[in-house]
Amino acid sequence: MILVTGGAGYIGSHTVVELQQQGYEVVIVDDLSNSHSNVIDNIEKITGKKPKFACFNLADNARTAAFFAEHTIEAVIHFAAHKYVGESVREPLRYYYNNFLSTLNILQAMQKHGILHFVFSSSCTVYGQAEVLPVTEQSPVKPAECPYGNTKQVIEEILRDICLADAYFQVISLRYFNPIGAHDSALIGELPLGVPQNLVPYITQTAIGIRDSLQVFGDDYNTNDGTCLRDYIHVVDLAKAHVVALDRLLHGKMGNNYETFNIGTGTPTSVLEIVHAFEKVSNKQLPYTIVGRRQGDVEKVWADTTLANTVLGWKAEKNLEEMMRSAWNWELALKEKINL
Repeated sequence: MILVTGGAGYIGSHTVVELQQQGYEVVIVDDLSNSHSNVIDNIEKITGKKPKFACFNLADNARTAAFFAEHTIEAVIHFAAHKYVGESVREPLRYYYNNFLSTLNILQAMQKHGILHFVFSSSCTVYGQAEVLPVTEQSPVKPAECPYGNTKQVIEEILRDICLADAYFQVISLRYFNPIGAHDSALIGELPLGVPQNLVPYITQTAIGIRDSLQVFGDDYNTNDGTCLRDYIHVVDLAKAHVVALDRLLHGKMGNNYETFNIGTGTPTSVLEIVHAFEKVSNKQLPYTIVGRRQGDVEKVWADTTLANTVLGWKAEKNLEEMMRSAWNWELALKEKINL
């Protein structure tokens, strides 16, 4: 059985779908602090099988230890974490407490029960503002621009140390770039609680009338149109990368017992290019205003995906219009449910 922590969340739920469609038995642990319990039902609608589910916060050591004692786990895919750049700048202690404690509790339980396979949800934030682009896995890990990014850096260091101490413990850290979009079924997608912290759900909520206007943080960066450049990847492509990584772990394909891979498209896209791509697929004019830069944002970052493509054996397939169209279809499906 595969444990997916944070499996009711945005990336986690899409990964559970891909795992189940490949025949894996899945159990989810999620405290629903930034997700909804009906996601579990919607996963079942897509795959025909309801994943097992336990609702608690993995920062609770006693609950985590009890869970591992009660379940036979073969591998862990670890998503559960607070994840917003701006929020982490405002609430650093909350981020450090939750992200570190939950990970340490999981790793201690894995060690106790002899569980040797771990896929970590890392982030391109570990590169900070890179001097050379695109970034490769050998690019320097620079001082984090925000507490969220720092938790990813430190957890990667912890995982490396464990792998050095235990040659049998195997870890793949997937350094995501910017996941967007939704499942083609429009049954699962990005649905943050409260005001969205990420760009695309804010765009779709603005277009649907939930938000008055999109704020673009800064237009004076050294980029093609003055707005930040990112590497946007469809969430389903990202989810599939986790299945490939898990297969690599479970079937003895690792080159070393600790590996990292950049998971992106390798194509930089600006904030305004995202806005215009959305306007094209939705046939809507999006109201937006330019405001000051947001603390914690880097100017530009995108991936060199050579290692993921050639060694991991994974490649992103969906283009920007497909990403934005799926996000818009998801938002429209949410509106239809509300109006029923």
